[in-house]
Amino acid sequence: MSFFISLAAGACLALGAATPLFAEDLSGKQKVEIEKVVHDYLLSNPEVVRQAIDELGKREKVAEAATREKAVGQHGDKIVNSPNQAVVGNPGGDVTLVEFFDYNCGYCKQFERELKTIDNVTVYLFLYPVLGPDSTSKSRDIWCSKDKAKTWTDWMTAGVKPETGNCDAAALQRNVEFGRKYNITGTPTLIFADGTRAPGAIPAAQVEKQLAAAN
Repeated sequence: MSFFISLAAGACLALGAATPLFAEDLSGKQKVEIEKVVHDYLLSNPEVVRQAIDELGKREKVAEAATREKAVGQHGDKIVNSPNQAVVGNPGGDVTLVEFFDYNCGYCKQFERELKTIDNVTVYLFLYPVLGPDSTSKSRDIWCSKDKAKTWTDWMTAGVKPETGNCDAAALQRNVEFGRKYNITGTPTLIFADGTRAPGAIPAAQVEKQLAAAN
């Protein structure tokens, strides 16, 4: 849009106006002449339209992501008190972190090694089975275990597979629906207390920095 405004302003100068004018200041003749300049330019340079559409799409995606991120932050209390999660890490930690992870996510295991070096954080873990049918069944096994936190930790750190579980695992589908609604597109996805998020297995130093800023 700024390009077209600049183009119109340039057209005003070319048509003899001393300064760029607002639309209401233009005469009917000037408006017609400016519209013709813009029209002819776009016909000669149609790629500009595509560039404008692409730029608009990028801005809309950024705005949408920001809106969803803000919405997650506004639901912070509901997230940490949700029946769809398990608490791992230090249950009495001074800072909190929400993690969405998939059973088959290699980067999640990598992140767990980083997280183990931080001893003062409570992690609210959401099983987020999005990497295939096996992710769903194995996430159910973790969810249905007697000690979710231990079963998760054993698998993530020692490769101990969970025993086959059988229980009401509707929470897993609710997690997936929540993730889709708020544009959680991969694992691990970390959500901090102020609603900001970080996708991927980020280093412990960065986690601590964002925890300090968010809390």
